Amino acid sequence: MFKKLFARLGVGSASVDAVLTTEYFEPGGLVEGRVEIKAGEVEQEVAAITIKLMTIAERESDDESEELNHTIASHKVADALLLKPGENREVPFSFPLHMETPVTVLDVGKNHCKVWLETALDIELALDPTDRDYLNVHPTPVMQHLITAMIDKGFKMVKADVEEGFLNGGSYTSESGCYQEIEFKPKAFFSGVREVEISFVPQADCTHVLIELNRTFAGDGYRSLTLANSADLAEVKESLASLM
Repeated sequence: MFKKLFARLGVGSASVDAVLTTEYFEPGGLVEGRVEIKAGEVEQEVAAITIKLMTIAERESDDESEELNHTIASHKVADALLLKPGENREVPFSFPLHMETPVTVLDVGKNHCKVWLETALDIELALDPTDRDYLNVHPTPVMQHLITAMIDKGFKMVKADVEEGFLNGGSYTSESGCYQEIEFKPKAFFSGVREVEISFVPQADCTHVLIELNRTFAGDGYRSLTLANSADLAEVKESLASLM
């Protein structure tokens, strides 16, 4: 009886650990691994095993902002199972990384972007055992081309963060409930543009780009660009030149 009570409080309960076999991550890429479960000292029923893709998103309201854990996607990797005392289980999993997953591998000093997988055992009337694994998410090739094009155009990345909300570019709308902003500033002191913020909305065959321009004399303005995911650096530079 006491063992069951303690297990509900997390003492002597089951534990969970997600072991990733994928070594390179980028939006839309495959995530593979296994969930290792170690049963506790008592028999426990697990309703499901879920892996959530998480990030930290900034919410702004009434001139104030707060950072919140935001769920981008959720994957059930196993249905109900019964854990016997001392039993070990392994559950393999495989799923695509959401296309709108923020990029975390960026050469920028103020990088506030974090992405992780949160694995949980759903155990009724108990503290759910959880495991957190942070991911290093690289830009897709076309994203990297655009970043390179901005740098070659005389800008430098100064900040990256994630905002809560949706992007609407007219012909496209984001889906994840959050979006990444990568901020660029011109290297030259005298420039018609003071700041550029770029957000990506990747899809299966193309990547939409929303560009916010903060200009010295003409005020703020938005530009929208759609790039084929197969576009090379020269094509991206040409498309960007027509907007800036």
